[in-house]
Amino acid sequence: MILHAAHMPGLRADLPCVVWLHGFLGSQQEWVPFYDSFAQWPQLAVDLPGHGGSAEISAEGFAAVDDLLRKTLVSYNILNYWLVGYSLGGRVAMYHACQAENTGLRGLIVEGGNPGLADPEARKARLASDQLWAQRFRERPVAEVLEAWYQQPVFRSLTDVQREALVELRSHNNPATLAMMLESTSLGVQPNLQGALTQLNVPFHYICGARDEKFRAVAAGLSLSPHLIPAAGHNAHRENPAAFRACLLTLLRQYIEVSP
Repeated sequence: MILHAAHMPGLRADLPCVVWLHGFLGSQQEWVPFYDSFAQWPQLAVDLPGHGGSAEISAEGFAAVDDLLRKTLVSYNILNYWLVGYSLGGRVAMYHACQAENTGLRGLIVEGGNPGLADPEARKARLASDQLWAQRFRERPVAEVLEAWYQQPVFRSLTDVQREALVELRSHNNPATLAMMLESTSLGVQPNLQGALTQLNVPFHYICGARDEKFRAVAAGLSLSPHLIPAAGHNAHRENPAAFRACLLTLLRQYIEVSP
């Protein structure tokens, strides 16, 4: 089994593929506005389990998600690649990068992704919170749950119009598969990757919105200087797509000459 994905060959076959990984509640459609700007590179936009075209695919934990991602890369004959992941997609990308078999990985760009929780009590509390949200998704109208979801502090930078647009966009999702994915990829069960991430042998860049205080602190905890997207909070690529695009292009272009 492989994940549903959109594949664009790219104008330069010698460049590594840009693999796009969306966040919770999203899909490959998140990245459509950016495809043309990265036409030099081959691209693969993946629907993670429980989302988009992969809505009926389940995965119990990060190892299972990573296995599906690897099989998907192989199915498209992608042997050299950068991972670009937002939020949940960033966590999947970091997990992947920290595994032993990564000869094809050329670099990692994470937007607002959490590398894991070190404190056992924090992990326990997060799992309980995610299980409660999962129960809400299973039992309540999805639009109602999404209204509450986007009121969380991490989304405080959203305007009412932006919040309403996200609720409308996400309301087509299958709440049962969202609940499954939320529990199986909770921060409460995610391995703490902080130590492993400091030992990566590939470039690792961290992007976050200038208003996203929580994830600016996360980057600092990784001893990284985050690339800040102005006038944006947690969902920087949606709130300020032009600045996000420019940042990402700058990061990837510096490696063109040394790419295999």
